[in-house]
Amino acid sequence: MSESMFEVKERPQLVERALLIGVYFDRREEAEAASLLEELFELVETLEIGVVDSALIFVRDSNKRYLTGRGKAEEMMAHAKDLNCDCIVFDNELLPLQQRAWEEETGILVIDRQEVILDIFNMRAQTKEARLQVQLARMEYSLPRLARMWGHLDRQGGGGGGRTGGGGGATRGEGEKQIETDRRLARKRMDKMRAELAVVRKQRQTQRKERQQTPLPHAAIVGYTNAGKSSLLNALSGSEVLAEDKLFATLDPTTRRIHLPDGQPLLLTDTVGFVRRLPHGLIDAFKATLEEAILSDFLVHVLDASSPDVFGHFETTREVLAELGADEKKTIVALNKHDLIDAVDDEHRLREYFGPAAIFLSVHERTGLDNLIHCMNTMLLDRVRRMELRLPIGRMDLVALLHRDAKVVSEEYAAEGIDLVAIVPRQLVSRVEEFALNKSTAPPSTE
Repeated sequence: MSESMFEVKERPQLVERALLIGVYFDRREEAEAASLLEELFELVETLEIGVVDSALIFVRDSNKRYLTGRGKAEEMMAHAKDLNCDCIVFDNELLPLQQRAWEEETGILVIDRQEVILDIFNMRAQTKEARLQVQLARMEYSLPRLARMWGHLDRQGGGGGGRTGGGGGATRGEGEKQIETDRRLARKRMDKMRAELAVVRKQRQTQRKERQQTPLPHAAIVGYTNAGKSSLLNALSGSEVLAEDKLFATLDPTTRRIHLPDGQPLLLTDTVGFVRRLPHGLIDAFKATLEEAILSDFLVHVLDASSPDVFGHFETTREVLAELGADEKKTIVALNKHDLIDAVDDEHRLREYFGPAAIFLSVHERTGLDNLIHCMNTMLLDRVRRMELRLPIGRMDLVALLHRDAKVVSEEYAAEGIDLVAIVPRQLVSRVEEFALNKSTAPPSTE
C-alpha cells in the first residue's frame, strides 16, 4: 500500500456536493452552534466543495455509534442520498467508529471539522517546516482511522476458521493484518517526520537568535482568520504578502520592516489566523508562527468589525494566546472593515465592548492607518532615544550599525569626525553613548 493511504485524502478533487451537519447538546448553545455551522460552510467552500444543504441538530445524549440518535441518523442518511451528496461534513469531532458507521451505512464519504481544517492547512502550507507540520498532524489524525480504510478486506473471501477452537486454527482477516502493517509503517514515517522537524526547528531557532541580537522592536499581527491581517501588513509595509478573501490564506509567518514616525524601525509579523474549534494538534504544530506572538514586544489584534461574531472571534483568539502565554502582552485592538459597519448603534456597541483605545480602520478604504501607526509608535516610546553624536572617522562600523538598526536623521562629515543625529534603540545606546553630544534620556517627540 502506498504511504498516501495514511494521509487525509484531497477533498477538492473527490467531492462536489456536501451536506453539513452540526450537533449540539445544550439548548443554551443553539446560537453558537448555528454560528459554528456557518463558519463550517466557509471552511468547506475554501476547499471548493459545493454545499447543497445544512442541518443543525439538538441531541440530548451523545450516541456512541452515530453521535446523533439512530432515528435522526437514518433521517440524515436518507436526506444525503436524496440530495445525491458525495460527502457529509460534521461540525463536531467524530470518533473513528462513528465516522466508519456513517460511511458504511450510506456509502458516502464522511469527514469532520478537524479533517476540513487539516485539508485547508495542507493547501496553504508553503515552507518546509509548515508542510512537515501539516503532514504530521494529518497522519496523527488518520492513524486511528486505518480500520475505516481497510475494513473492506475483512469482508472478502470465506471463513478460514475462527479465532478460537480447533481444526483450522486461528486466523485473522486480511484487513486486520494490513492495518497492523500500515500502523507500523505510519509510526515509522511519523518518527522520521519528527526528526526532520527537529532539524528544521533548530535552524529556525538559530535564525531567531540571530534576529534577536539585532535590537529591533517587533510586533505580531494576530486575529481571527480572514479579518484582514495580511492586507494590513501590505498596507503598512507596501509589500505584496498573499492576502486572499479566504480562510487560512496565511500559514507561514511573514515579517516586514517598517519605519514609525519617530524614525524607529519596527518588524511586523503576520501570523496564522485563528478559528473556533481549531484542533489542538494544529495549535502545537503551528507554534512556529504563533511563537512570533510570544516573542513580540506587543500585539496588533485585528478584528473584522462587520462580523456578527466579532466578540466571539475576539475571545477565541485571546483563549489561544492564553494557551501560548501571550495573553498578557501589550495589545492594540484594530477593528478593520469599518466601512462595512452600517449602523451608528453597531459602532457604539463595539466601542463599549473594546474600550476607547480600540482603533477603527479600513484597509480597503485606507482610513485609520495613521491612527494605528501613531499608536504603535506610542507603544515603543520607551525603547528609543534621540541622540546627537560625533563619531571618530575610524568608527565607520558604528555608522554602519546606526544606519542598519537605528534611524539616522542627519549626517555630516567634518575634520573633527562624523556628526549624526539618530533615533537610537535603547539596546544600542551603550554602544555609542561615549560619543554623545547630548546626555538627555527623554524619548523623542512623536509630533
